[in-house]
Amino acid sequence: MAMHNPYKSYQQNSVNTASPGELTLMLYNGCLKFILLAKKAIVDHNIEEKNTNLIKAQKIIQELMVTLNMDIAVSQDMMALYDYCNRRLIDANLKNDAAILDEVEGFIKEFRDTWKQVIQLNRQKQFTEGGRV
Repeated sequence: MAMHNPYKSYQQNSVNTASPGELTLMLYNGCLKFILLAKKAIVDHNIEEKNTNLIKAQKIIQELMVTLNMDIAVSQDMMALYDYCNRRLIDANLKNDAAILDEVEGFIKEFRDTWKQVIQLNRQKQFTEGGRV
C-alpha cells in the first residue's frame, strides 16, 4: 500500500488549480530555488548537485521561453533576456561561478516581482470591473 503524502497532494493540487499567471510565478520561484541550491552546491564543492540544479533551472527558463506569445512586442525582449539568463546558467555551470548565479538570480527575482505586480493589478482590475467596488 502506497503512503499518502499530504504535502505532495497539496503541491499537485496547487499546480492543477493555478491560473496561467500563477503557474508562471511558480516557475520563477522554482528557478530561484534551483539557483540557490546550485550556489550552495558550489560552496560545498558538490559538482553533481550543482549540475543537477542548474539543469533544472535551465529547463524552467526554456519552459518560460516556449510559453512566450511572440505576437506581443515585449515577448521579443523577454526572449532575449531569457536566452541571456540561460547562457549565463551554462557559463556558471562550466566555470563553477557563483557570481554568475548571483547575476541570473537578480534577473529572475526582478521578473518574478514584476509578474507578481501584474497578477495583483489584474486581480484588482477584475474586482473593480466586476462591480464589487
